[in-house]
Amino acid sequence: MIRTPLRPLARILEAREKGENPDAIERENIRRRHAEMQDKSRQRAEGRLLVLGGFFLCAFVVIGARMGMLATTEPVEPLASAAGSAIAMQRADIVDRDGRILATNFDTHSLYAQPPQMVDPDAAAEGLIKIFPDLKKERLIKDFTGKRKFVWIKKRISPEQKQAVHDIGDPGLLFGPREMRLYPNGRLAAHVLGGAGFGKEGVNAAEVIGVAGVEKQFDGYLRDPANGGKPLQLSLDLTIQAASERVLYGGMKLMNAKGATSVLMDVKTGEVISVVSLPDFDPNDRPRPPTSGDASDNPLFNRAVQGVYELGSTFKIFTAAQAVDLGLVNPETMIDTSGPMRVSGFPIGEFRNKNYGNLSVADIIVKSSNRGTGRLALQIGPTRQKAFLGSLGMFDPTPFEIVEARGGQPLFPKKWTDLSTVTISYGHGLSSSPMHLAAGYAAIANGGHYVSPTLLKQREPQLGPRVMSPEAAEAAQKMLRKVVTSGTASFAEVPGYRVGGKTGTADKPKPNGGYYESKVIATFASIFPSDDPKYVLIVTLDEPSIIAYGEERRSAGWTAVPVAAEMIGRVAPLLGLRPKVEPGQLAGITLTSN
Repeated sequence: MIRTPLRPLARILEAREKGENPDAIERENIRRRHAEMQDKSRQRAEGRLLVLGGFFLCAFVVIGARMGMLATTEPVEPLASAAGSAIAMQRADIVDRDGRILATNFDTHSLYAQPPQMVDPDAAAEGLIKIFPDLKKERLIKDFTGKRKFVWIKKRISPEQKQAVHDIGDPGLLFGPREMRLYPNGRLAAHVLGGAGFGKEGVNAAEVIGVAGVEKQFDGYLRDPANGGKPLQLSLDLTIQAASERVLYGGMKLMNAKGATSVLMDVKTGEVISVVSLPDFDPNDRPRPPTSGDASDNPLFNRAVQGVYELGSTFKIFTAAQAVDLGLVNPETMIDTSGPMRVSGFPIGEFRNKNYGNLSVADIIVKSSNRGTGRLALQIGPTRQKAFLGSLGMFDPTPFEIVEARGGQPLFPKKWTDLSTVTISYGHGLSSSPMHLAAGYAAIANGGHYVSPTLLKQREPQLGPRVMSPEAAEAAQKMLRKVVTSGTASFAEVPGYRVGGKTGTADKPKPNGGYYESKVIATFASIFPSDDPKYVLIVTLDEPSIIAYGEERRSAGWTAVPVAAEMIGRVAPLLGLRPKVEPGQLAGITLTSN
């Protein structure tokens, strides 16, 4: 900065020559210098005021906008937050084949406490005990008065409970938003749906994950935002599922069974229309898995896919169908079923030591002859029998789309001897699930194709590889029908619906080896309508026993068959099957032709 001197020499000399006072020049320069300094100070002050005014204007605009937002939004509880990754809360619905809700989401709240903000911890604990009797007062007081700054109280509460906690009025009791899984039909299809729980949790959100059933099997699909919330559609029919559960529950109680299961399957698409396992549970309040004892005694146990049983004489139709398919016999071929019969030194007997003599192949199925089926199996041979049962999926867990199905590993002999061939031909020595049996009977009912059971809705038939000829399948269908009209399943006759099927009663194995003398697994495997089969129904009862005609009855013909008949009578109309009523002969009227 260049400063002008107050007494410039040139002007001083000039002023003295003219007789002027040199001091006036100094005073004038001082005045000008002061004026310049004042102008600069004023400009600096005006700039500062302008900046400060702009700052205050922006602050008032922001504050006003925030106040406007707060005034127009619904008041919510202040929540503590922490840095971390976002929690995905989205989960798609699960619906039945007609789009009816099986599982959906429901907004609720969690309850937690911040002890430093609590006014009266003792009163708060007392109030919480009245709302949640399962809480421990001593534990709450210890948490509220200790060093902890955050305490979970309840992960999920109802709106009524939330209001009751509000009424306690302690500022240290706070709520966090939650999205819970809701099963509006309660116990219906519980083993299929499985259940869901919380995974990664935060104060402001919680991740809902599947823990069993389709919820776990399709967890990735249900949580994938790319699906746009599109629901998972199952093959189940909600109405038929409800009817099946009601009938099976009544039959289980009537037959004094400890458990029961049923599978209803479309023979061409493989769609499972209903699947029931009893006892069951409410997925809204899923019990804890067992840590000891027999797993099958727990309601979480899914008998339809996890229950691996010797299914008895229901396997005999596979032996007959294979023998016909191989051209070894036809339904009219006579087989000697008389005893004694020994295989590898072991006797092969009949139910209640009966002796049927010579029987046709069809009558072997009708009478349920062990020796007759065994002699057919010896003609087939171990290698071909094993290959045929393998083509029906009897050696692997079914690909049914719930996680529990992976545990349904069939049990079969490592060394397939002649004795194994004979015993397996009538359902002993090989253990499989009712779902396996349904797939096997579907192959007979649809003309000879294996069909994989599925829980997803299908738009068209899903016929797999051919496992038997159409002629063999048709012959087997007629044999199954004859079992109902003339054999051990006479109680399966349902007016208007031609039912075919086969009974199976197998002694129940002991946990440590051997078999119980008075405990059985009773099964009835059926197809209907038998003249054009569309559905397979499997009904299995665990340890049934009733008193009929003064005797204790445990066989499938007395226990599983009546339950299956009642179920078919209930669900067939719901499936859209019209009954075929055969006209009776009018009394006193003779039909003549012109």
